[in-house]
Amino acid sequence: MGYSLVNILGGLLIVTSTMVVVSKTIPSAIKWYAIQSVVLVGVLLTLGLTTGATELLMWAASAFVTKVILVPFILNRAYKKMGSPADSTLTSSVKPAWTIILTGLEVAICFAVVTRLSLPTAEVATPALAISFAHFFVGLTCIISQRNILKQIFGYCLMENGSHVTLALLAPTAPEIIEIGIATDAIFAVIIMSAVVVRIWNDTKSLDSHDLTELKG
Repeated sequence: MGYSLVNILGGLLIVTSTMVVVSKTIPSAIKWYAIQSVVLVGVLLTLGLTTGATELLMWAASAFVTKVILVPFILNRAYKKMGSPADSTLTSSVKPAWTIILTGLEVAICFAVVTRLSLPTAEVATPALAISFAHFFVGLTCIISQRNILKQIFGYCLMENGSHVTLALLAPTAPEIIEIGIATDAIFAVIIMSAVVVRIWNDTKSLDSHDLTELKG
């Protein structure tokens, strides 16, 4: 029952990731990322209770603070510092329908790979493990397809969430200091990237990556 719930939550992870990518506005993307982070906490809690790994319970607490609270706060603060810029609604280079199809293809490929792995986790949590792997490609899709440079930060965040689930599934008893280290790196990365985006906005009044093709000294 425990791993079945993990797989169901894994399905919700890919749904929320897709919503982050196809969201038309930054506030909407932030909301969906926060929802995904709540689902991630649920995955960690369920795995911790299922495997008896108390380390995962600490991971869940850390993920709640960093991903549900801090990352959305940092991104929302950066957005508001720019005065809710008009081009925050920049359209993606890829239509939402194609994004959904591409995401499904990425999950299918990862599922095919996972079914060929001889790992205990791959036998009981195949969907969740495949989805955690697919998050790397979904995040990469977000970075490549989005014209909005603030929206591109979400691609990194999705990739990082996927790495958390992968680590939790493959090494549930890993010391919590590892998860804290990963989460700390992610927080600082988001802070730095957000600060760079704000600086670009202040200098160019644009968040369109198509307008940022020329380097100036």
